[in-house]
Amino acid sequence: MTRAHDSDGFDDGDVPTVTYRHDDDSVVVIVGSGAGGGTMADELSRNGIDTIVLEAGPRFQEREFVNDEWEMYDRFTWNDKRFASGSSPTVQNFPTAPTWTCKGLGGSTLHWAALCPRGVPYEFKTRSVYGAIDGANITDWPLQFDELEPFYAVAEDKMGVSGRNGIPFHRGSTAYKVMALGAKRMGYRDFDTGHSAINVKPRDGRNACDQIGFCMQGCKSGARWSTLTSELPRAEATGRCEIRTHCMALRIEHDREGRISGILYADRKGCHHFQKARLVCVAANSIETPRLLLNSESSSFRDGLANGSGQVGRNYMRHVSGYLYGVFGQPVRMYRGIVSNGSVRDEAHHDESRGFAGGFNYSSVGLGLPFYAAFLSPRSWGRDYTDWIEAYEHVSGMTVLGEDLAMAGNRVTLHPSENDQYGLPIPCLHLDDHANDIAMKSYAYRKGTELLEAAGATRVFQSPPLPVSHNMGTSRMSAEPEDGVVNRWGQSHEISNLFVSDGSVFTSSMAGNPTLTIVALVLRQAAYIIEIMRSNQL
Repeated sequence: MTRAHDSDGFDDGDVPTVTYRHDDDSVVVIVGSGAGGGTMADELSRNGIDTIVLEAGPRFQEREFVNDEWEMYDRFTWNDKRFASGSSPTVQNFPTAPTWTCKGLGGSTLHWAALCPRGVPYEFKTRSVYGAIDGANITDWPLQFDELEPFYAVAEDKMGVSGRNGIPFHRGSTAYKVMALGAKRMGYRDFDTGHSAINVKPRDGRNACDQIGFCMQGCKSGARWSTLTSELPRAEATGRCEIRTHCMALRIEHDREGRISGILYADRKGCHHFQKARLVCVAANSIETPRLLLNSESSSFRDGLANGSGQVGRNYMRHVSGYLYGVFGQPVRMYRGIVSNGSVRDEAHHDESRGFAGGFNYSSVGLGLPFYAAFLSPRSWGRDYTDWIEAYEHVSGMTVLGEDLAMAGNRVTLHPSENDQYGLPIPCLHLDDHANDIAMKSYAYRKGTELLEAAGATRVFQSPPLPVSHNMGTSRMSAEPEDGVVNRWGQSHEISNLFVSDGSVFTSSMAGNPTLTIVALVLRQAAYIIEIMRSNQL
């Protein structure tokens, strides 16, 4: 191990406890610091493995968070230019911002709603359960629920998930109470305030939730889990983890034998550095991870690194999603309490009689007025729109979140001629809705409207998806190399010392929020990496 002060000369208020030389080829380099990258850094460093985290954005401090939707949206969001195409309403409504991801230490754990459902067994074997579906590119996961279940339990304990490990559920917000009332009257039975990584009471150095409704702005209360406040500080405290912020990964290099040798990155000044590595874990989200792999082409990997299957960038998934709002005779004030407080899971199963494969959940939602006004009906104005704005105090919201099917044509590619500020081709995202997605959304909107009306809504508004997205796929797991990018451990089929450690590896999208599954997968992956590194297999 070689250590020296060899950084770019910048910091974000904290002095690193250790820095590694650029020619140190014993380190593990992790690209990205969100749910996957932050978890990996924590696990490896606490087990004595030297790690470097490359984060393209800045380091935020909790004291910098403010309870202002738009200010924090502007500060957190990955605003680098992207190009979108396709027939999906999300693309049509937000052509220059088709995804909402974060650029900063902690990644998208900075702004997430903290719902933590587990996947269910059938969602890991969708090809076997659903059969072949025209226009879809579905396959079974190369691991099954039983293999991941122990890691779900560890992840829930680490994250402080409510309703697990003896932690109580949160009390219901007014938006949840409206949803629960409608669900009960509809005959639904599987609903509660949900499993969320927000402290009910002080735990693990985090405060208890103040129920002030700004969960997605960084959580000034310090109650919601993020890698910024949990995993990454623990990793740094070991003295075995260096975090380099404002460092954009440009390409991954390999040696003559095809093994990863290191990674080229740009610092805040635009200066390029090459960091040698024993192993690289890419955890840059399902847009930037395939972009980095595709940009790392060489004479040995002419279609991009680890892309012998041609599947890098393909099979992009983001969930079937949408919003339903009901107007009630009495004030609801949905903005009070946790933003997404509770779920109805009765429709989260596979039942072909409904006219589609897979299932979906409803979750209560309490958007503040700025986001509510901006996203209620994008590009709309007029009497109907202003009526809904005026009714805000009496409105209660609910989201639809369901499994969307992998499609080979839904993919991330590189723009043929336009580059970003780093000189890299900007990512292009193509997104069409499968007929199955459309059928599921139609059914979910109809049943959700019935639910809100059962709760007493006098009218219901069906709102399109936000650019907020659960990015999945694009570097998926597969049993056979020709079907995906990585194996059951998230290890490249082609390159033994290259791993993908984020939602890119999802083989199916499941019907629930992905963050808990990402953390569980990375905990499992980290244990594997530690084992093979200690035994000198890698």
